[in-house]
Amino acid sequence: MIDHDAPVVLPLSAQRLIALLAIHSRLMSRSRAAGTLWPDTTEQHALGNLRSVLWRLHRSPRQVLESPGGCLGLSAGVSVDLGEMESHAARIRDPGHRIEDAEVNKACHWGDVLPDWSDDWLLIERERFRQLRLHTMEVLSERLAAEGRFGQAVMAGLAAVAAEPLRESAQRILIKAHLSEGNRSEATRQYALYRNLLTSDLGLEPSRELRALLGA
Repeated sequence: MIDHDAPVVLPLSAQRLIALLAIHSRLMSRSRAAGTLWPDTTEQHALGNLRSVLWRLHRSPRQVLESPGGCLGLSAGVSVDLGEMESHAARIRDPGHRIEDAEVNKACHWGDVLPDWSDDWLLIERERFRQLRLHTMEVLSERLAAEGRFGQAVMAGLAAVAAEPLRESAQRILIKAHLSEGNRSEATRQYALYRNLLTSDLGLEPSRELRALLGA
């Protein structure tokens, strides 16, 4: 009997193919998949590598791929966490959506896309999602502060700052969350931390807009 809840251990080559198809989110030709995953070899060798990976995946207790018309894609029943996070981000940015506590906690723990992988085909997608995550955390913090949910607003602001400490818009929103809660000392402390970081790393000063928040 197959335990459908048990994790399936796959070789790295198979993981890379699944990740590529998950990020691509639509059918991909075999030649393109092979060329993307093995760009430094001949087309014949790359296709041979792909066939080897597909053979391994077909022997897996759970089938995650489909290949209509000679193309490759994830099976209909496979869920992709990246897609789920993008849908979650869209809901947070929707002014008509009531943000639940569980959504706040989940969003504040998002990470980068496959941060330990160095594949070239991942770079654009990783940066795209990083920007989406940063913008979403900023919107989330502002919305929560407007609703008087100041502790959660600070948590969302901290998540944005942790993801990109030099991003002034994230720092500004976090400082505003502290001020909205009445914690001027925390706001001043955060401003000082950012000013020191910005000066030491880039030789710059915070913008006039940010300084104006604290009358600095």
